[in-house]
Amino acid sequence: ETEPLTSKKDASDCSKGEDCKENGLLVRNPKSALRLVEDGNKVHPSQGDKGEAAQISNGYSGVQSSGPCNGEQQLMELEDRETWSKKIDFLLSVIGYAVDLGNVWRFPYICYQNGGGAFLIPYTIMAIFGGIPLFYMELALGQYHRNGCISIWRKICPIFKGIGFAICIIDLYVASYYNTIMAWAFYYLISSFTAELPWTSCTNPWNTGNCTNYFSKDNISWSLHSTSPAEEFYTRQVLQVHRSNGLDDLGGISWQLTLCLLLIFTIVYFSIWKGVKTSGKVVWVTATFPYIILFILLVRGATLPGAWRGVLYYLKPDWQKLLATEVWVDAAAQIFFSLGPGFGVLLAYASYNKFHNNCYQDALVTSTVNCLTSFVSGFVIFTVLGYMAEMRNEDVSEVAKDAGPSLLFITYAEAIANMPASTFFAIIFFLMLLTLGLDSTFAGLEGVITGVLDEFPHVWGKRRELFVLGLTIVCFLGSLATLTFGGAYVVKLFEEYATGPAVLTVVFLEAVAVSWFYGITQFCNDVKEMLGSAPGWYWRVCWVAISPLFLLFVTCSFLSNPPELRLFDYDYPYWTTVVGYCIGTSSIIFIPIYMVYRLVVTPGTLKERILKSITPETATEIPFGDIRMNAV
Repeated sequence: ETEPLTSKKDASDCSKGEDCKENGLLVRNPKSALRLVEDGNKVHPSQGDKGEAAQISNGYSGVQSSGPCNGEQQLMELEDRETWSKKIDFLLSVIGYAVDLGNVWRFPYICYQNGGGAFLIPYTIMAIFGGIPLFYMELALGQYHRNGCISIWRKICPIFKGIGFAICIIDLYVASYYNTIMAWAFYYLISSFTAELPWTSCTNPWNTGNCTNYFSKDNISWSLHSTSPAEEFYTRQVLQVHRSNGLDDLGGISWQLTLCLLLIFTIVYFSIWKGVKTSGKVVWVTATFPYIILFILLVRGATLPGAWRGVLYYLKPDWQKLLATEVWVDAAAQIFFSLGPGFGVLLAYASYNKFHNNCYQDALVTSTVNCLTSFVSGFVIFTVLGYMAEMRNEDVSEVAKDAGPSLLFITYAEAIANMPASTFFAIIFFLMLLTLGLDSTFAGLEGVITGVLDEFPHVWGKRRELFVLGLTIVCFLGSLATLTFGGAYVVKLFEEYATGPAVLTVVFLEAVAVSWFYGITQFCNDVKEMLGSAPGWYWRVCWVAISPLFLLFVTCSFLSNPPELRLFDYDYPYWTTVVGYCIGTSSIIFIPIYMVYRLVVTPGTLKERILKSITPETATEIPFGDIRMNAV
């Protein structure tokens, strides 16, 4: 669409509908919205558009003018958007975001529960046709439009701007419970700096008469009511759930966990307060350290007696499981929540990329690393479970009953406690959990920060540190309910209901808005402008049909069969399901509310309002040599 400024084309050769170079200016003839000076710093509304507000990239709006450009007119300064110091900073940040605690506990559990090695078939299919296309789509959108999750919709389909607000609310919900799990890990880490780990014996003040240490040298009989030292340390010392009667009586706040969480949010604040320049350096540690520890634990686990039993149980295929619908639903949900589109993070991180960065290659590399990490984590977990089964003289299926955080904080912690050099392995294991969680928290909050700062640049543009401080304080205060004695019940409720169906709905609408309203042809042209080649038919088909159907399938499956929640010995009452759906709806309700608001405030007939609301209202700046040009 553009003519280089070095073009030999003379101004006199310009004809109607073409771009011309006049006195060092690149001018669009047909209702040109902007004239761009060669230094790219000043933007002048053209004569034909005086009186209109020209919306500029990154949320900045042009100054309204009632007269022609002159020296006395107020000019709009376009500030250069911050970019990653190095390409590897971006890759590590995305990998650190995608690879989180769920890769370590959720994938291995879902894999053996749904047919072992056979589960890898639906998992791979769902990744190829659902997860990776959505992952690639968000990276491309963020990199091209260079905006956060709210203001980007002005350049795509304004009526869907409510999606951005919904994403921010979802991210706040995640921050309110996800960091509490890291506080548990931090408590374990502090408790590990002892010669004998506190969850190895039954002689502690918090232990009960049911505590049974089957690793002791005495002949121990394991009964139905027996509990291990690790289980009692987790439930009675760390969580203290015995002091709560359930969600209707959460009890007091644990001051130990509160201090742990406060320290975690302090680390988070000083890692992200300055932007991606600082967080991009922190992820060199938080994104790479887990892989070093995973390798050490894998080697250690493989040398334990009985490790082969765990691996066999992990990978032994049960082909009959492939006929069950829930296996495919679990595969779709796992790959989706593992890669993490829909949280605004990929949009935010990609918006700080160079315009011609190869985001296609980035999408393939990071998603492949993520999936392989999940697979390898299964070996790390199940070699230890095989060792546990060997020590207990039980089947692996009996040992592997724990799911979710309990798999890490009870089963794995207990196995570590009974290894040689247990203190060393405990310290590095819980350090690994902390680093896995930290870079995911960096990412989630950056999604909110970038979204708000791009939407309200004149308010918060120069006050990032202050806004980040306020955001971390809000997240900390929002986490107080999860720090109570019944906080584990709140974490479980939020994990199942507050984010799952809401994020699925958000990404479904996002895929529909981009593919059907913005237009798949326009989107592919945008990608071609960045990368030099347009996406092939496979990507187009996935974005237009397969990926939205994939999301609709998972969402409908969840809504038609909501999970029956149970944690430890507590069965969640029916009213908690209603509360869970209300929490989930509280975020996505912003989407229809904004649609109604948009149609009400837009002038014209109903048809005109709808057309204006689905038409991009802001041009996207395209870097062009030393200037920035607006894509029309």
